[in-house]
Amino acid sequence: PGGGTPPPPGERQGGNLMSRALAVKKRVRLNADQLAAALTLLPSIIAVGLFVYGFIAWNVFISFTKWKGVIPNYVLVGLKNYIRLFQDERFQIGLRNMLVFSLVFIAGCMVIGLLLAILLDRQVKGEAFFRNVYLLPMAVSLVVTGVVWRWLLTPGSKETGYVGVNQLFDFIGLGFLRSGWYTDPRIGIIAVGIAAMWQMSGYVMAMYLAGLRCIPEEVREAARMDVASELQMYRYVIIPMLRDVSLSIVLVLGHISLKVFDLVSAMTGPGIGFSTDVPAYFMWDTTFRANRFNQGAAIGTILLVMVAFLIVPYMISNMRSEG
Repeated sequence: PGGGTPPPPGERQGGNLMSRALAVKKRVRLNADQLAAALTLLPSIIAVGLFVYGFIAWNVFISFTKWKGVIPNYVLVGLKNYIRLFQDERFQIGLRNMLVFSLVFIAGCMVIGLLLAILLDRQVKGEAFFRNVYLLPMAVSLVVTGVVWRWLLTPGSKETGYVGVNQLFDFIGLGFLRSGWYTDPRIGIIAVGIAAMWQMSGYVMAMYLAGLRCIPEEVREAARMDVASELQMYRYVIIPMLRDVSLSIVLVLGHISLKVFDLVSAMTGPGIGFSTDVPAYFMWDTTFRANRFNQGAAIGTILLVMVAFLIVPYMISNMRSEG
C-alpha cells in the first residue's frame, strides 16, 4: 500500500550488506576510541592506585603492627594500637578540641560568609573590590595565617605592654575584653578557630554569592508581593533555597577541620596542657618525634575513617540523585 514498486531482491540485499558494513565500521571505530581513552587514562589509574590507595592500605597495615622504632617491626598485634590510643588522655583531649574547633570554625564561617554574600548581592558600589578583599585571605597559606594571628592574639601584660587585639581593646576602652587567647587553656582552641575563620570566610562568601545570584528575581518579587519583609524573605525563602550550597560548604570546611595541622603547628603547637592539640598534630608528634609509627598510622586511619563518614554519604546521595 502507498504506491510504488518494491526494490528488487538484489538491491535489498545490497542495501542490507552496506548498512551492516557501516555498523561494523562504526563499532570498530568506537572500540578504537575506547581503547585509546583507556590507554590514556591507564597511567593516571596506576599512579592513583599505587600512591593513594596503595599507601592507604600500607598505612592501615602498619596500624596493626608492633613498629615502634626506626627499625620496622611487622609483627601483628591486632587492635591493641587502637585500644591503647583511645585510652590515651592526649588523644581524648585532641578529639574534644577538634570537635570544638570544627563547631567554631564551620559555624563562624557560614554566618560571616552568608552576611557578606547578602551585602554584596545588593549591588553595592565597588562590589568587585570588596569581593577581592574578602577572598584575599585565601591566597595566604595557613602557616602564614598562624604566624600573623599568633602575634595578633599575643596576651601581653602591663609590664611588657599589650599588642594586637588586646591593645585594640585597651585603646577603645574595652580593656575588660582582654584575654589570654591561645595561652588560656579554656579558650585556646577557639582562638585557633578564629584564625581559621578569618581565612575561609571569603570562600564561603563566594559560594553563597554564587548561590544567591542563581535565585531568580521573580522569587524575591513574589515574596515581596506576599508582604514579606526582607528578613522574612531571607529566612523563609532565600536561605532554604541555599540548602545544597550550605551542604557543600559544610563538607569542605568539615574536611579541613578534621585534618587541621599546619595552622595549629604555626600558631600554638599542642598548647598548655594540650589545650590546642588536635589528632593531626598528635599524629605528627608521635610518628616523627617519638618514632611510634604504629600509633601514628592508627591515628591516620581514624582520621581517614572520620573523613569517609563525612564524604561518602554525600557522594552516594549525589550518585543516586543523578541516576
